[in-house]
Amino acid sequence: MTTTTDSAAFTGSVGSGRTRVEGRDKVTGAARYAGEIPFADLAHGWLVLSTVARGRIREVRDADVLAMPGVLTVLHHGNAPRVETDYVGMLGRPNPVVGLFQHDRVPFVGWPVAMVVAETSEQAREAAEALVVRYDEEPHDVAFFAGHPGAYTPPNGVMAEAETAKGDLEAELAAAAFVVDEAYTTPEEHHSSMEPHAATARWDDGRLDVVDSNQGSSWVAAELALVFSLDPSAVRVRSEHVGGAFGSKGLSPHQVAAVMGATALQRPVRVVLTRRQMFSLVGFRSPTAQRVRLAADADGRLRVFDHRSQSLTSTVREFVETSAVLGRVLYDADAHHTLHTLVRLDVPTPTWMRAPGEAPGSFAVESALDELAEKCGVDPIALRVRNETSTGPVSGLPFSSRNVVACFEEGARRFGWAERDPRPGVRREGRWLIGTGTAAATYPSGVSPSTAAVTAEPDGGFTVRINAADIGTGARTAMTLVAADALKVDPDRVLVRIGDSDLGSAMIAGGSMGTRSWAWAVMLAAGELRERMALGGGIPPEGITARSNTADVIGTLPQMERHSFGAQFAEAAVDVTTGEVRVRRLLGIYAAGAIVNPLTARSQFIGGMTWGLSMALHEEAVRDQASGGHVGADLAGYHFASHADVPVIEADWVDDHLPDDPIGIKGIGEIGVVGVAAAIANAVWHATGVRHRELPIRPDRVLRAAEEATGV
Repeated sequence: MTTTTDSAAFTGSVGSGRTRVEGRDKVTGAARYAGEIPFADLAHGWLVLSTVARGRIREVRDADVLAMPGVLTVLHHGNAPRVETDYVGMLGRPNPVVGLFQHDRVPFVGWPVAMVVAETSEQAREAAEALVVRYDEEPHDVAFFAGHPGAYTPPNGVMAEAETAKGDLEAELAAAAFVVDEAYTTPEEHHSSMEPHAATARWDDGRLDVVDSNQGSSWVAAELALVFSLDPSAVRVRSEHVGGAFGSKGLSPHQVAAVMGATALQRPVRVVLTRRQMFSLVGFRSPTAQRVRLAADADGRLRVFDHRSQSLTSTVREFVETSAVLGRVLYDADAHHTLHTLVRLDVPTPTWMRAPGEAPGSFAVESALDELAEKCGVDPIALRVRNETSTGPVSGLPFSSRNVVACFEEGARRFGWAERDPRPGVRREGRWLIGTGTAAATYPSGVSPSTAAVTAEPDGGFTVRINAADIGTGARTAMTLVAADALKVDPDRVLVRIGDSDLGSAMIAGGSMGTRSWAWAVMLAAGELRERMALGGGIPPEGITARSNTADVIGTLPQMERHSFGAQFAEAAVDVTTGEVRVRRLLGIYAAGAIVNPLTARSQFIGGMTWGLSMALHEEAVRDQASGGHVGADLAGYHFASHADVPVIEADWVDDHLPDDPIGIKGIGEIGVVGVAAAIANAVWHATGVRHRELPIRPDRVLRAAEEATGV
């Protein structure tokens, strides 16, 4: 039931499969990333991180290090340039960790306490490892658990309200025929992008020039201008190729450190984070402790939806993992309540990680829905269909489109759901128990102001300039197709320039808003260019350029609930001897507006589903209570799905037309993650008859749960 496009605005290029325009450069090594671009007279910075979880720096013994071969300087709180962190940027106040070397306080293990700059990276690393830093250590607390006595309700944030409520929970619970009241937990998880965070800073004729790996160069440029009290026009940030980001690549310590080094030495300085440093400096997904209460009448219709999620934050900045937002979109009930609470601990500040909130929240909610279906004696899909809503459960607004039922219907047909025996623990192949599970998925599809410029060149080609960020999603290719459609020309005549703050402001690659936001700006500029070209007169040597800014027109969109939707299906096999869980099949069917490029879109969906599998079975960062640091802060100790763990994954989509929408595109970058862990957990229950409410579903937990269930 695949659709190539479902918006009348697109007539040819959009919806056609096209390989990435930069694909050849990437596979041949011609594409250079932030840590690879050569600069004359380049120096290298290496960060030194705290080894204590809380306290003060007593002394930085830098004299011996300064005498080591190649060492140019050692920056620390006693000599570093002053910076500003008391401002409000695009996403609120900055993480204080970017205020490098401004004081002697240490709030967590891995806090930057110094930077060594040397002629070579090897010299900088050797000197950094030799630097002696002494501390006055204080007692710390890194223990996160449900019901923590320090939990509190935070104020409403940039991303979501802390609490929503309607109806009488207790009265509806008392009157319900079926009730589920369970606790679910998810662990700390990390982005682990393939390309580490890297930045090179230099001063070029009084202007700061930074080559960086980020999710939005205009965003990072604006933040650096604020941090260093510079005029915005005095900062340029370029980020041409990015090897993954997933929410972690905004303003981080490495850019600030590089600028500090370049300022101190008046020569280019590069700072590249190590894999271990990324575990403490660039954020992570907070662990969650969630309680879900569902109550239904005899027909399985929800009377109560109550979802409370607790997450952690640091002592220096507040960040909420908004896991309770899922039910504000998917499920309505007579009594509806969602709540986020926080615990402050001596740990780094969490941040957005692919499908923030919805990823861990969907594990709890979609597992609880499966448990309710079991109690009601209703098929899990039928229960979800029975509880479909036409308006937002909290907002009361209509949906721009909501085709989640169509996703379940198509997915059930392709997955063979009708042949499923609903009884758990009855299908067996040798030592393997086999089960299937499903879950709903949703993620917001917002839009943010962006600018674009489209130029008709004298040679008959067209150049599109938009400060998009291609973090592996295929943004260049998508904008090529959008522009070609809007200009009514072949995509081969379109050249797209991205990843440079000098191109103008544009939405970051985040929140599943990039393609939708950028496409609108490109379409407006291209439309104006066509009108100007229709007037005739030929094309001058400098070309004809049309510009757009969607800031004014975004406000004309009617108020609606705008989301992508999907249905996830999983088949899991459980080894009764070892407790190993093997996912045999994954199928995701999505409703996500017009699909710009089926090749890269399917790649995004499958990539997200792979994340969900990894979340279900593998990923778990563990903190040592004594030191406050991680156990195994590397890719050997932090496990995620490898090739051998990933089965055949299929992703497809259904028609999802958006009437009266000027773009017709929804976001797809994150929805693939949502619901997958729940679908796998539900499949494990169906295979074994035992529920797993704690992620990841490790073999030892499977065996322990089986022993507890059987008493053996």
